[in-house]
Amino acid sequence: MIKLNNSYYKIVTTLSLAFLISSCSNTKFLQEGQMLYTGAKINIKNDTLSKKEKSNLKEAIQEQLRPKPNSSFLGLRPKLYIYNITKEPKKQKGIGYWLKYKIGEKPVLLGDVDREFNKKIIVNYSENKGFFNAKASSDTISKNKKAQVIYTLKPGARYLISKVNFPEDSTVINSEIQSIKDKTFLKTGNPSDLDIIKAERERIDEHLKNRGFYYFSPDNIIVQADSTVTKKPEVELFVKLKNNTPALAKDQFTIDKTIVFADYDIRDVKLGKYGVPYNTDSVEIYNNIHIIDPKNKFKPKIFDRTLYFDKGDLYNRTDHNLSLNRLISLGVFKFVKNEFIVSDSLNHQFDAYYLLTPRPFQSLRLETLGKTNSANYTGGEVNLNWTHRNFFRGAEQLKAAIYGAADVQVGGPKDANNIVRVGANAQLSIPRIVAPFRFHSSSAYVPRTNINIGYEYLSRTQLYTLHSFTTSFGYLWKENERKEHELKILDVTVVAPQKVTEKYLEQIKGNPSKEIPANPSLQRVIDKQLIFGPTYSYTYTNTMLPKKNTFYYKGSADLAGTITGLVSGADAKAGKQKELFNIPFSQYAKMEHDFRYYRKVNDKSTIATRFIAGIGYPYGNSMTMPYVKQFFVGGSNSIRSFRARTLGPGSYDPRIQNASFFFDQSGDIKLELNAEYRANIYKFLNAAVFADAGNVWLVNEDLTRPGGKFSKDFVKEIAVGAGVGLRLDFSILILRLDLAMPLRIPYYEEGDRWTFNKIDFGSSAWRKDNLILNIAIGYPF
Repeated sequence: MIKLNNSYYKIVTTLSLAFLISSCSNTKFLQEGQMLYTGAKINIKNDTLSKKEKSNLKEAIQEQLRPKPNSSFLGLRPKLYIYNITKEPKKQKGIGYWLKYKIGEKPVLLGDVDREFNKKIIVNYSENKGFFNAKASSDTISKNKKAQVIYTLKPGARYLISKVNFPEDSTVINSEIQSIKDKTFLKTGNPSDLDIIKAERERIDEHLKNRGFYYFSPDNIIVQADSTVTKKPEVELFVKLKNNTPALAKDQFTIDKTIVFADYDIRDVKLGKYGVPYNTDSVEIYNNIHIIDPKNKFKPKIFDRTLYFDKGDLYNRTDHNLSLNRLISLGVFKFVKNEFIVSDSLNHQFDAYYLLTPRPFQSLRLETLGKTNSANYTGGEVNLNWTHRNFFRGAEQLKAAIYGAADVQVGGPKDANNIVRVGANAQLSIPRIVAPFRFHSSSAYVPRTNINIGYEYLSRTQLYTLHSFTTSFGYLWKENERKEHELKILDVTVVAPQKVTEKYLEQIKGNPSKEIPANPSLQRVIDKQLIFGPTYSYTYTNTMLPKKNTFYYKGSADLAGTITGLVSGADAKAGKQKELFNIPFSQYAKMEHDFRYYRKVNDKSTIATRFIAGIGYPYGNSMTMPYVKQFFVGGSNSIRSFRARTLGPGSYDPRIQNASFFFDQSGDIKLELNAEYRANIYKFLNAAVFADAGNVWLVNEDLTRPGGKFSKDFVKEIAVGAGVGLRLDFSILILRLDLAMPLRIPYYEEGDRWTFNKIDFGSSAWRKDNLILNIAIGYPF
């Protein structure tokens, strides 16, 4: 029996009881004359605003008011109660301090509320939204030492825009403004809104920055409003430059020289005016780019491909940002700094300086990983990674790794088959498209040509050994931060078996004397496999944006052996299977779609959903899909209430096989749907409630796995599970614990697949077989 000391017992007791007894009045802790502030209420008196407009205005004003009342949950204030009942700590550390000031919450009193200040905020915000005659008043309602402040807003009529003027003059900068006035955000008939006015100034500034006005600022623009034009609540707007706009801001600049310091170090390089190095010995001029690289660390052509400015070009903010982003995306520079120094004030020219600090070119990293999964496997992995970021002096990245891993079956079948993996791989990533055609990209991201090669030795003890060789050649490029493409012109996989044991062969052929049924589908795991062809994937995401609703989509297509199969006349069904290097090559078409939708409920909670649909179709030289290219479900990132790779296909019942033999269930078709509600409980601690559904199916009938073929009754074969989880978010990693239970098991009898009526929470057998704990790193999607 474990005995808790008094301090820990106090914490547990306090946190547990706080939610139950915090309904007891927090006001009893207040001193004489103090009143607990319970929040503000906004009343709007206006007959012209719609109900929705009033609601939006109230919500926006409510966000502006300060202070915020103590947080509440179901009408209770547990954090305030914890603060009140915890004694003042003697030191600013320890359990008492943590409980009172980290878990607890100091009371917000009526005396903390500056009502006059809040009224000014209400009026000011209303005026910014076009209610120029707004008036605000306040009142206080108090009862039982609690107080609420009532603010009443009389906004008056909302002023609309009657006309928008862009006064003309003969200056160059004015002609640029005139050229874009038809795209103004300020529209006749719309309400006058300060946020829209600010956006208009930013719009004009962006255009001018792209037309050479480097020193211009949005603050140089003034939008004047005249409300005396008519007797109606209308304003006429005048958009023009301020009279005190600096002359430099009205000058249009062009590029004179582009100067690159390729090995810039602020500690060693002597600085000149404006902090720019003036020691320009060993200058090399390449396509009008002046390059200072005394140690010849880089080939000059990489700067020609990366920088967008040429001599005589009009300054352009878009090209400015593109150049910086492309330099960063090369991955070889630690710091990238840019300066524009006026070189000819009469002709409005400046030099563009790029001060680049390289990262260490080589790095060596050792990684160790411990892992466990729902299939009763526990193990570890060791990776040794070497990286060279400038292999051929052109920012080419060469990455090489060797690794070893072991997975030991703990629990589950007694006849354990442990897994050992050893391998090596290398990737050369070239920061350009290497092709016989010219590829032009104006993206901020440098396109890459990737060449990969790898080998893996896999031994499933007592069963078989596999040798896998992979190589690929292809391209990776991004249109922008949202859209990414990856095209592998050639993606090759070769799998060769070795040391297939009699035990495994017995599982394939069957052994009636040992009550082992035949399972010919296992033969595909140890078949020699040759897979080659192009693959393509497209990714779109806006999840990096601060929006309430965001999306993620990844679609992929895989065509193997298509041309070779057509040219050779391969037809496996007709007995005309063809071989290359004495191995039958695979021929199939496969595609997969991954849709994700995230809805931000509030600052602390999110609803995340995912839908996956995939299909692989073998034809020509193949009767079945290669095992390594099939779909699987179950496990910590899939349907979490089923162990990894043990579900499907269809209604096939895996229990008919030898229970002591571990196997993977695969399919040619995959449908999966996941939904998860995520909420922050306290700082790094997050909780989740989730539900998963899906399965895999076969395209063709497999007599050894009855019920596995996809049919019109596929909905009846959907597996369903649900559960709860905890996520420990330590910023550098997220440790995830998910506890799941199956709700619908597709291999039960058709009318008996829902498991609600089978649950016996008092049964230890039920808990063992139906509660699946998944431990993983990161979110499942």
